[in-house]
Amino acid sequence: MIVLLHREIVIENRRLGADVYRLVLKGAVAATARPGQFVHLQVGTTTDPLLRRPISIAGIDRPKGEITLYYRVAGRGTAKLTGVRAGETLSVIGPVGTGFTVPAAGELLLVAGGIGLFPLFTLIEAVDRSAVRVKVLWGGENRTFIQEVGGETLFKMGVDYAVATMDGSMGHAGLVTDLLQAALEDRAARSLAHRTAEGQTAGTAPSDWGTGALTERPEGGAAFTVAACGPKGMLRAVAESCGQAGVPVEVSLEERMACGVGACLGCVCLVRCADGTLARRRVCKDGPVFDGREVVWDETD
Repeated sequence: MIVLLHREIVIENRRLGADVYRLVLKGAVAATARPGQFVHLQVGTTTDPLLRRPISIAGIDRPKGEITLYYRVAGRGTAKLTGVRAGETLSVIGPVGTGFTVPAAGELLLVAGGIGLFPLFTLIEAVDRSAVRVKVLWGGENRTFIQEVGGETLFKMGVDYAVATMDGSMGHAGLVTDLLQAALEDRAARSLAHRTAEGQTAGTAPSDWGTGALTERPEGGAAFTVAACGPKGMLRAVAESCGQAGVPVEVSLEERMACGVGACLGCVCLVRCADGTLARRRVCKDGPVFDGREVVWDETD
């Protein structure tokens, strides 16, 4: 196993709100980082805490040699990380993992739950926006969370997005998967209308309905794909909805990591291979991004 160990300089470590921080590091990682990958940070210079912290890469600036990370304070390790100051250095392993597929053309729908939005930033940055139409569906706790944590970044990126909040204080009142289901149903209707206009009868489903029918634009042509990151329950719902609609979907199981180097086996998930057999995969080494239709979700609850 090749371990890419670096010392990265802290450029910024700023609190955004809701115990969420943005950490900018400068060093060697940016040169080879790809959307969906992560780094493994040593929080301090001692063995307390003992384990490194895996954090997904949320921004890659190759000219500056900088990567951006977002993290939420969730325990002793991340609480200690908040005390790191600009100019200090951190020991970093990375970039690590299998990332997202970057489409060359078509439509890309990104579905995010909470801080699962951040790993998708790199995918937005990586696609050719002149060839790929991108839309983000983002679910958060409330208006304050949306505005303080990621709304400004999405606005600056100039990407089309819709939000859902649990308390209804902004956007759709409910789950982000409600927005996904509506989007898939809308595409199904437009796809059927397009096919009907080409000569198929409205009462007859296309022969590939449910097995790829929505991977084409309603007007014909380039592919339609989904990428998602967020809580396991959300990812399962996204994968099941896309599977029923015949839409390719990649999911990042980035929250299911412990040691981050494949040693502890705490992030093992079950996947169904192309030949129908089941296999166990380590999220930190074989992922964190997987084909959502291959993940056996009952084994990852």
